[in-house]
Amino acid sequence: MIEKVKIDYEKAVLIGVITQNQDLDKSNEYLDELEFLTFTAGGKVLKRFVQKLATPNSRTFLGSGKMEEVQEYVKIHEVGLVVFDDELTPAQQRNIEKILECKILDRTNLILDIFAQRAQTSYSRTQVELAQYQYLLPRLTGMWTHLERQRGGIGMRGPGETEIETDRRIVRDRISLLKKKLAKVDKQMSVQRGNRGALIRVALVGYTNVGKSTLMNVISKSDVFAENKLFATLDTTVRKVVIKNLPFLVSDTVGFIRKLPTQLVESFKSTLDEVREADLLLHVVDISHPSFEDHVASVEKILGEINASDKPCVMVFNKIDSYDPEVIDDDDLITEKTKAHYTLEDWKQTWMNKEKGEAIFISALKKNNLEEFKKIVYEKVKELHIKRFPYNHFLYEDYQ
Repeated sequence: MIEKVKIDYEKAVLIGVITQNQDLDKSNEYLDELEFLTFTAGGKVLKRFVQKLATPNSRTFLGSGKMEEVQEYVKIHEVGLVVFDDELTPAQQRNIEKILECKILDRTNLILDIFAQRAQTSYSRTQVELAQYQYLLPRLTGMWTHLERQRGGIGMRGPGETEIETDRRIVRDRISLLKKKLAKVDKQMSVQRGNRGALIRVALVGYTNVGKSTLMNVISKSDVFAENKLFATLDTTVRKVVIKNLPFLVSDTVGFIRKLPTQLVESFKSTLDEVREADLLLHVVDISHPSFEDHVASVEKILGEINASDKPCVMVFNKIDSYDPEVIDDDDLITEKTKAHYTLEDWKQTWMNKEKGEAIFISALKKNNLEEFKKIVYEKVKELHIKRFPYNHFLYEDYQ
């Protein structure tokens, strides 16, 4: 089982590439996110290296000249960790480790590390452990270079397996054991979900660090762990909420992230079952983030992957208290108005207004506009409740 450990901040360097599909702005944005991930994992970023490449180098990811520059910087500043923005192949990872002689992580490995730190319950730790083993399996070769290949010839004949094969077998056995364990817990959790009675289920979904847990605490008056770091929530929390005369269930789920590793989507299927079995989704968006539209797109993509995109959904634009648009002076005739200059009123007139009146702007922390939010959620849940449970009376009659 993975144990939680307290860690000191490690010196780290970030590496990204600019390709045909990823321009400089996009690359910087991904590296900003990677820096936040590194900080969450316990690293302190000293420098970023970016190189323009048509495609990443198949041997070392970067070109030889840039790799020498990184090597020199790592040596001088005694950097212990180098983080790459894209997933590295096992061969690339091995080659880079030989050149830089320090810890090499890619985005996937970093996210897995954060998950291992944040996992609280035995169940989420098992999920993380499974994802880590699946990530490790094709990368075992580099660990036993002295017995990497099976050799023939004198003294090598006869039965038996090499050490690498033994390791692969152990890891495969462990993966199948963890899958069985998770299947058993999944069964228990589906029974739990079935026992929740005649209540409508609402799930909070959204990108990581947009304020889902803070919103959950405000509406359910509970004490769910919330922090300004990525992946503060890993375990799904379900609370009963009553608005006026209508009780319903709200579940707080794991936040999504761009370039989410496939192993994690696989491992967290059961956590995402809460989303799949919900009757209503509240899609929380951090409107103060410069690229929140990309966040919305990536969340919708993952919802499509888990067959949850057809559910009724309310867009909740959070953190309006932190939203600070750029201002164009009255006498400035050169600067062109872009999305960075939009005020909240401007945004309300765009695609957000086309959400059939199902978009709401709030601040969960400062409790701005919460009454309006409760009103919209109440109407939505009431409509679903009457359809689902036509003879189920409310707590009391509302004669408005």
